[in-house]
Amino acid sequence: MHHMTLAEIARGLADKKFSSEELTKVLLARIAQLDPQLNSFISLTEELALGQAKAADARRANGESGALLGAPIAHKDLFCTQGIRTSCGSKMLDNFKAPYDATVVAKLAAAGTVTLGKTNMDEFAMGSANESSYYGAVKNPWNREHVPGGSSGGSAAAVAARLLPAATATDTGGSIRQPAAFTNLTGLKPTYGRVSRWGMIAYASSLDQGGPLARTAEDCAILLQGMAGFDPNDSTSIDEPVPDYSASLNGSLQGLRIGVPKEYFSAGLDPRIAELVHNSVKELEKLGAVIKEISLPNMQHAIPAYYVIAPAEASSNLSRFDGVRFGYRCENPENLIDLYKRSRGEGFGAEVQRRIMVGAYALSAGYYDAYYLKAQKIRRLVKNDFMAAFNEVDIILGPTTPNPAWKLGAKNSDPVAEYLEDVYTITANLAGLPGLSMPAGFVDGLPVGVQLLAPYFQEGRLLNVAHQYQLNTDWHTRTPTGF
Repeated sequence: MHHMTLAEIARGLADKKFSSEELTKVLLARIAQLDPQLNSFISLTEELALGQAKAADARRANGESGALLGAPIAHKDLFCTQGIRTSCGSKMLDNFKAPYDATVVAKLAAAGTVTLGKTNMDEFAMGSANESSYYGAVKNPWNREHVPGGSSGGSAAAVAARLLPAATATDTGGSIRQPAAFTNLTGLKPTYGRVSRWGMIAYASSLDQGGPLARTAEDCAILLQGMAGFDPNDSTSIDEPVPDYSASLNGSLQGLRIGVPKEYFSAGLDPRIAELVHNSVKELEKLGAVIKEISLPNMQHAIPAYYVIAPAEASSNLSRFDGVRFGYRCENPENLIDLYKRSRGEGFGAEVQRRIMVGAYALSAGYYDAYYLKAQKIRRLVKNDFMAAFNEVDIILGPTTPNPAWKLGAKNSDPVAEYLEDVYTITANLAGLPGLSMPAGFVDGLPVGVQLLAPYFQEGRLLNVAHQYQLNTDWHTRTPTGF
């Protein structure tokens, strides 16, 4: 059962080959047996899961249907879940139980999904390795000495190890696509505003976006269908009709114009990954796509701009964690200032503190114009580059990451080296574009992903291209040894 995709589970439940309760029990047992090797979960919700599974079976018995009805998933632990710990991977929120469900959680629950638990993540989604979590690092199931990527590494590792078929995740600078690439999954960052951020604990509000992590594009289409849609509770949510993503999967790629930016193939890219990217281009050409070289001239400025904007927004968002209203509070404070200082100093980890300080500095009087304002101007230039490119092509293709997954601890002493791993993914967040990573091969036994970018609200086009690619390749079917 654990090898089934979301689509296969939906068919099996509809054909009464097994019940949601039976499937849920199998997966909960599998998590209990195997997750100690990976540390992909922060909290398991067995009682809730079995209750939701029984309710889903009852709904099916009463004639209801739906691709997600009875499907087991997990939520990244920054989506608020009523009455369940929502920790954001931080000591600061270790004792926090959310008083309400995030919109994504509520929508998926209404569709009939079964929540197996909350997955591990970089603290407050800050990281590219899933090593900054208060609950310890997550291991990559393809090689447990390597990172699974971050910040959604718990969701990625759990799905890759076949502990569950799919999971929710979030992407601020590549945190869905990079772990997908490192663990041989398909991961989709939707257009900014396509998926509600209400109840999703914020890192950088203008960049954060929730999305699906699964083994196939078909499964991502199913899960995104349940997540997407306008939400009046979220002021950045876009009131745009949600298409049937599954219906567009089988469209022909004949004549599809795919742009390959020349800037992607610089000295920083592992040549073995470059070769796999070129192989995927050839595969899409066989399916009728037309390839064109394009240019994204301001890409070189994206990383410094991102690492001013994101920490600036983080420093503002995380100011609410002060030891007064909720979350961690230091013991025996001498006065209010001591309460603030020690609660934040003890509750936040090193990476979060680093980004708060960088952000506060960038926003301070005398430096705002020099750093934050200039970064926002670069952000506009990055967006303009994409708009010009999409006048010539329908899709942009390139590597998801410059290197395969690195060893645990290898970049801990050099945060900038870790930041540089986001070079291909952050531009989509700066511009608000949808992006998808799909499996494209292996380097030294570690998975490699290829990234697709599309114009706003063209998630269906990304899923269509990825699905057609997956019908003609088998990278996405490979399973890590032992799982």
